[in-house]
Amino acid sequence: MGGSAEVRQFLLRYEGADGGNATFAGGLPAQRSGGAEAQRVSDDQVRRARLAVAHGALGVEDCVMLLDMLGLTLDDDGQAPVQR
Repeated sequence: MGGSAEVRQFLLRYEGADGGNATFAGGLPAQRSGGAEAQRVSDDQVRRARLAVAHGALGVEDCVMLLDMLGLTLDDDGQAPVQR
C-alpha cells in the first residue's frame, strides 16, 4: 500500500512518539492488553486516524475501503467500531 510510511510519520508527529501511553518496541506500538484498564480510543484519535488514512489513500474508493477495514467508519449508533 503506497503512502504507509507517510501515514506512520503523520500519526507519530501528531500523537507523539509514545502514542500517548503505548509502549514502543523497535518503533512499533506494543499490542494492547484486553484488560479493563485498557484505554479506549478517543474521538480525537479517530479523527486524526481518519485524516491520516485520507492522506495516504490513493482515491475515494481506496479511502472508504481503508476506513471500513480499520473500523473508522460510523455504525448505526454513530460510533466507530474501533471505539467499542
